[in-house]
Amino acid sequence: MPVTPTKAMVLAAGLGLRMRPLTERMPKPMVPVAGKPLLDHVLDKLADAGVGEAVVNVRYLPDQIIDHVAHRTQPRIIISDERNEVLGTGGAVVKALPLLGETPFFHLNADTMWIDGARPNLTRMAEAFDSERMDILLLMAPTASSIGYGGSGDYAMLPDGALRKRKENQVVPFVYAGVAIISPALFAGTSISEFSLTKIFDRANEQERLFGLRLEGVWMHVGTPDAVKAAEQAVLVSAT
Repeated sequence: MPVTPTKAMVLAAGLGLRMRPLTERMPKPMVPVAGKPLLDHVLDKLADAGVGEAVVNVRYLPDQIIDHVAHRTQPRIIISDERNEVLGTGGAVVKALPLLGETPFFHLNADTMWIDGARPNLTRMAEAFDSERMDILLLMAPTASSIGYGGSGDYAMLPDGALRKRKENQVVPFVYAGVAIISPALFAGTSISEFSLTKIFDRANEQERLFGLRLEGVWMHVGTPDAVKAAEQAVLVSAT
């Protein structure tokens, strides 16, 4: 029986260099899109999915994020402060593991944005996660219908959802949308140090325990100031 994760980690510690000049005075998760910060778009979706606690890591201009989420109750926010450390996306999770518990948790980039289809994608992911077959389930956006993305994709996806990493010079139809369900057991024996979460994805992939779920709706890659305008236009259209 699928169990919806009750905890989440939201990565909000990046420098947001590609989002300058917007990020010269504010961290990227606080950049407003369609009337509210990127971070709130993510946290609101977690609240709607029934997630009770979210660990938010901070490093760049951290006090703006800490102050912004201080009064939030759905989900309740726990800050993982990294202002004196450089941990990367993988080390950040290892540091937060004591706060995340021993069951699979949602993992989201603070700057990911999407418009749901008929059913919320977080709900669909919780239903699709099968701990007997998988250690990680990634939300995968079709590159052809994504907004603000111009890359070659990240993975090909087999009919059963198993993922195969893109080889160099290859073009594949799906890009990681910045949302995952991850089993904490993957990090057993890992010390707190700087490394990329991609290393954990690759390990799960090698063991054929990395799966994907196709996003229903529209994914927006909000990586630059121009992409903010495109995302706002998409939200405006979806609301009409």
